[in-house]
Amino acid sequence: MATSLSLILGTALNSGVLSPVAAQEADKDIEVIQVSGIRSSVQESMGIKRDSSGVVDAISAEDIGKFPDTNLAESLQRITGISISRNNGEGSQVTARGFGPDFNMVTLNGRTMPGSALPGNGGTPNSRAYDFSDLASESVRAVEVYKTGRASIATGGIGATVNIRTARPFDASDNGITASIGAKALHDTTNRVGDDVTPEVSGFINYLNDDNTFGVTFTGSFQQRDSAAQGAFVNQWRVNPFDGTVPQSPDPANPDSGDPIVLNNAPAMGQLFAIPSDLRYYMADRERERTNAQLTFQFAPSEKMTATLDYTYSKQDLYEARAEQSIWMDDRYFTELTFDDEAVKTPVLITQERRDLLPRDLGLALQELNQVNENKSIGLNLEYFVNDDFTLIFDLHNSTAEGRPDAPYGTWTNLGLGANVVKGQGVDFSGEFPIMFVDFDDAARDNLNGNGVLDQDDVGTSILDMNFSSQDTEITQARLDGTYTMDTGSINFGIESRSMESTSLQSLTRHTMGNWGIENPGELPAGSLTPLDLINEFDDFDTAGMFSQGFTGSVAEIGAFAAQQYGFDLLANNPFATNRTIEEDITAVYFELDLSGELNGMEYNLLTGVRYENTDVTSIANISLPSGIAWEGNNDFNVRFGSEMEDVEVEASYDHVLPALDFDIEVVENVIARFSYSKTIARPTYNNLSAASTVSPQSGPTLLTDSITATASSGNPSLIPLESDNLDLSLEYYFDETSYVSVGFYDKRVKNFIGNEQVEENVFGLRDVTNGPRAEAARAELEARGIPVNDTSLFNMVAAMENGIEFDSLTDEQFEQQFDILPNSDDPLITFINSKPVNNKAANIYGFEVAAQHFFGDSGFGVLANYTSVKGDIGFDNEATPSITQFALVGLSDTANLVFMYEKDALQARIAYNWRDKFLDTTSQYINEPGYTEAYSQIDLSISYDVTEDLTVAFEGINITEENIRRHGRTSAMLWNLDEFGARYTLSARYTF
Repeated sequence: MATSLSLILGTALNSGVLSPVAAQEADKDIEVIQVSGIRSSVQESMGIKRDSSGVVDAISAEDIGKFPDTNLAESLQRITGISISRNNGEGSQVTARGFGPDFNMVTLNGRTMPGSALPGNGGTPNSRAYDFSDLASESVRAVEVYKTGRASIATGGIGATVNIRTARPFDASDNGITASIGAKALHDTTNRVGDDVTPEVSGFINYLNDDNTFGVTFTGSFQQRDSAAQGAFVNQWRVNPFDGTVPQSPDPANPDSGDPIVLNNAPAMGQLFAIPSDLRYYMADRERERTNAQLTFQFAPSEKMTATLDYTYSKQDLYEARAEQSIWMDDRYFTELTFDDEAVKTPVLITQERRDLLPRDLGLALQELNQVNENKSIGLNLEYFVNDDFTLIFDLHNSTAEGRPDAPYGTWTNLGLGANVVKGQGVDFSGEFPIMFVDFDDAARDNLNGNGVLDQDDVGTSILDMNFSSQDTEITQARLDGTYTMDTGSINFGIESRSMESTSLQSLTRHTMGNWGIENPGELPAGSLTPLDLINEFDDFDTAGMFSQGFTGSVAEIGAFAAQQYGFDLLANNPFATNRTIEEDITAVYFELDLSGELNGMEYNLLTGVRYENTDVTSIANISLPSGIAWEGNNDFNVRFGSEMEDVEVEASYDHVLPALDFDIEVVENVIARFSYSKTIARPTYNNLSAASTVSPQSGPTLLTDSITATASSGNPSLIPLESDNLDLSLEYYFDETSYVSVGFYDKRVKNFIGNEQVEENVFGLRDVTNGPRAEAARAELEARGIPVNDTSLFNMVAAMENGIEFDSLTDEQFEQQFDILPNSDDPLITFINSKPVNNKAANIYGFEVAAQHFFGDSGFGVLANYTSVKGDIGFDNEATPSITQFALVGLSDTANLVFMYEKDALQARIAYNWRDKFLDTTSQYINEPGYTEAYSQIDLSISYDVTEDLTVAFEGINITEENIRRHGRTSAMLWNLDEFGARYTLSARYTF
């Protein structure tokens, strides 16, 4: 009875990371559950939690289908201890118990999945994280979240391992053909220029022959979404201790620099204060198409053999047209600053005058995103029952993830526009939403029309930036698992080989159009720009007094005009600033002992094992390799480069022994106590493993100084993974077939966090011409002649001796002009002070998890609730000096869920509340400045009605209270960004036949 639910209940008989162990768990006597509604789905999830070893939570197929969730991340946020990050108001990546996306492992049917996460605004791809927005919820049958480690689980997840399960033909309960098709009409309330209603279609078809020996399953979905967002942001907050002046303030000694600045509620001497660089409003129109598909074949040629072949595909096509309106405040034109009363003082009211630079430009940039994310995975699984007691499973897959540009002018394009119409400007930061003030004047320059209105004739081009970013990651994994069954349990073992290769590319192609001064206003073809009044776009905030005039337009059309006008190609074709490949070859073996029995009349389960893993790392960077450092004069040096790009390759290796133990015992009837211990690892991000280095030469001859003055910066391919010792204690009470309460404590002690360190070492094999035999001989000659030894005389003597001329035959200037001294093989290696990432930090993360669910008899009503606390021993000190680089734990926040459910006859409904507290999301938003995401909550709902046994109609709402996301710096007034989002509603129907 139990094995018939192996996939839906989250067990893994046919493939995956836990196949031998899960096969044993599936053989335990559990009740067969019919999947048919909300109540049965939460009962299945509870069954997984109760019957699994360690701390495991899950969502069943019915649960995913019933939650009003756009993708898998939004489904996972309902699980205790899981929180998510959002992109465009939609779930994107997962944080587990405070550990962010890079520290969690994602597997598909037990197979390690590659990630390809391109950052916004054309940055360099560095992350290993899997983007859950690539997967629609309709394409998945079950999800398991393993919060404790096991020897049989693939490494990489300190926070959790998330295993995604898809449908298989042999899971079907009926022979022949079974199928379903569904359609949704999506209305995104934020949409401005796209379709108000967009489609989503999904389907499932399964064939199983009469002998249950051959089957085929196909699932597919397609979704289109048109949406918009608007917001405000600041690029830089410059924090400094107050010395009685403000940077960029007028110079009292220079009357032409303006009147002294007025400081209201000024900081105390030495107190930290912040000055913003700018304020920008944006309006973005977005289009997204998502395609998911999976095709699976299963064949059982005999009772002893089952073969499974599957192919999974997902693709997202992303497009965004964005317009900005901005003012820049990085000049000496502050007239008045009014500060708040925070410990780090922020000017909540700022005014500026342009004086001698009247008028200055209003920024009116246009941007465009063109990106494709594509994932492919093909796998073969062979399960062979050697005899009644012994089973072998072989699994092989190749999976790729690629993020790439979808336009010849790059992934992210910024077309600079502006208008020289700003006589004065200011910002009010005192409220949640910043208010921009502009003293408008379009008559101060002869080439403006002076009509008192911002129009296209005032606008000209400035700088065009075309950013190219791509990431291509491939994983090939093979594993052999075995299970030997005994009367009291089983012995599980396995061996695994996994190869990963990830290549990241990034470049910036910049062209000057009308330059920073907006030299050619009115140059754009008529009709190129459409007026935009942002004050009408912000519905949730008081925008009184805000200067909101801007424009929208086509980057492609205006870019083509500018390319012809200024003589360049509209192509992102500059050489790559980053061309990096990281390779990892992993070999692992594991052994587990799975036992069940009774202890003083109490049933217990023990799963203990150990995993040994060896990893070989190869880091390859394609760079212009330095050929040497030339000594060109007394203290003048120059790094010389070869004529071609070369590959720099660095290799490293490390291994780990990772024990794990899970023990649970039913202390009284239906009350289970658990204890788990494990050691887990998470590998560094790709940028930290880069082999590329940059070097700066010494400031003077090494022979004449006691200190090292040559510097370098680089990645560190020799970094080892973070290691975590994990302890979990929990108590669970199952008091009804769909009801339980649980409380748990977890503690993770993590070492090898990555910080920056100054390391004394050689880079690129470069040699020191100022410290070798020639320099030594020159110093000896100078001393013999009684000539003072300094950097000038030493250089001259080396040049004279090397070129066979007299020391006093040339002047100092002539020596410097005529000779460069190059290193040779006799010179020693240069010692650089290399700033590089190193494993030098440790931290402790701990907290509690409380969860409960209950259905109230036959009333149809039920409730599900959970709360997770996440604490850490290293936080960010907001009052510390900005020059100090701080290490702090990011992503730590409490989370909670509350879900009310109703299921009676043909009607099913639920309303879900999700909350995440404020958390630190970065320690380097700008140089060493922190970024905090403020507390966020969201309410979703769904209602469905079974018209017949085969036809269901449903209505869903996501973020129905239209919550927004806001981030700030050291204080809430230091706005980093604010994004205004809206609700999404769907009307759907699904038919099964």
